[in-house]
Amino acid sequence: MKSSRLVSIVLLLQTRGRMTAAQLAGELEVSVRTVYRDVEALSAAGVPLYGDAGHAGGYRLLDGYRTRLTGLTTGETEALFLAGAPGPAAELGLGPVLAAAQLKVRAALPPELRAHADRISGRFHLDAPGWYADADRTPYLSTVADAVWNNRILDVVYRRWREPTDVERRLEPYGLVLKAGRWYVVAGPGPRTYRVDQILRLTVRDEEFTRPDDFDLTAFWTAYQCDFHDRLYRAEALIRLAPGARLTGPGAAAVAAGGRTDESGWTVASVPIESVEHAHGEFLRLGTDIEVLEPAELRERIARTAAELAERYGNSLAPGGN
Repeated sequence: MKSSRLVSIVLLLQTRGRMTAAQLAGELEVSVRTVYRDVEALSAAGVPLYGDAGHAGGYRLLDGYRTRLTGLTTGETEALFLAGAPGPAAELGLGPVLAAAQLKVRAALPPELRAHADRISGRFHLDAPGWYADADRTPYLSTVADAVWNNRILDVVYRRWREPTDVERRLEPYGLVLKAGRWYVVAGPGPRTYRVDQILRLTVRDEEFTRPDDFDLTAFWTAYQCDFHDRLYRAEALIRLAPGARLTGPGAAAVAAGGRTDESGWTVASVPIESVEHAHGEFLRLGTDIEVLEPAELRERIARTAAELAERYGNSLAPGGN
């Protein structure tokens, strides 16, 4: 709606300072021409904003002008309280700060929105880590977070999966990401991604780094995940699944998207796999509810394992077996 967009323009200029029409259009997902019309409407309504011409130009509000048009909608209120995850905040040392901020926001809300906030807190609880996984110890998390905030260089001893396992690294920490209950620091040079729980020792240098102006943490992480999955699942396996059998992860998506039912009622599909070794263990978990058709190496490996298991447990099936 136009009224909501006009408020957004004012708030963007209030929080970010000077912005070009193109920047505003990108934020609001509208055309530059629409921004021009909206700016004219705001000026006509008495909002003191003006435009500067030239390469470094753009729109800005008159110095000192502050709008009170910051009222939250019902949906915004619900999203705010739903996003305030106490677990990650506590890990970063911000638990009391988050609680105090939510208390202040709640106190400032009108009664009907306060009721929505209370309903969210009472009906939704976010617990990101998966089941059957011990929480990672991240003793250096708060120190890394402080370095991210203050652009401080870190010298770390980091444990990686390949030899040599323990290596020294000089990091310029650009940002922290919480993924499935595990913290990652994205750091230059590179940038590259490091698990915070794999930092064995850490020293904060009395030296600052310059964060790249064009670095976008969200965009980097999105691209990193895509590249990770592309590198992770480089092979495919052709399988048959018994009725009711379920794969997890990318395999489940592949079955749902491209699976076909054969004459026996089983589902035939090509699914992505990391490697023959990894797929061998994952597919064996389904027992007799799966048959690997291709590749031959994987089929033969599972067949050998099945034969070894049959030999090992064969006596248990014989009459009088113990």
